[in-house]
Amino acid sequence: MPNTLWFKLVIALALPQAAGAVGGLFSAANVRTWYPTILKPSFTPPGWVFGPVWAMLYVMMGLALFLVWTSGEKGENVTPAVGIFGAHLFVNALWSVLFFGLKSPFWAFLDLIVLWFLVTALAVVFFRIRRLAGALLVPYWLWVSFAGVLNYVVLRMN
Repeated sequence: MPNTLWFKLVIALALPQAAGAVGGLFSAANVRTWYPTILKPSFTPPGWVFGPVWAMLYVMMGLALFLVWTSGEKGENVTPAVGIFGAHLFVNALWSVLFFGLKSPFWAFLDLIVLWFLVTALAVVFFRIRRLAGALLVPYWLWVSFAGVLNYVVLRMN
């Protein structure tokens, strides 16, 4: 693989991880203090599930971005897709700030609604450019859908 492709792969994989790290900065303290005190539905996954799931999803997001980004070298107009990717990463990281940092399931739920639409659009746009890139986002879309239901129920219970 040429050096430019390696560089793009590293950047594509690092961007989602960085968004996750930013979100983690705002959630670390309150995951241990505030979160255990709120009411949660019976279908809430155990805490240890979230780290591995998000790590896997961030890798899949990065690989999808890499596939789309490198398709641009073949004449595809990938600028709108990359723009949606950037917007979705911001909204993704914002959820942790809202839910854990501000302790606001309400604002976090509104954020998740926006995130769900962005991930849906992202998967469709990526799929049109590279089918595999869109397919890599399906587990993420499913997780965000589940997170939306979970967030809504937490909001209603508290």
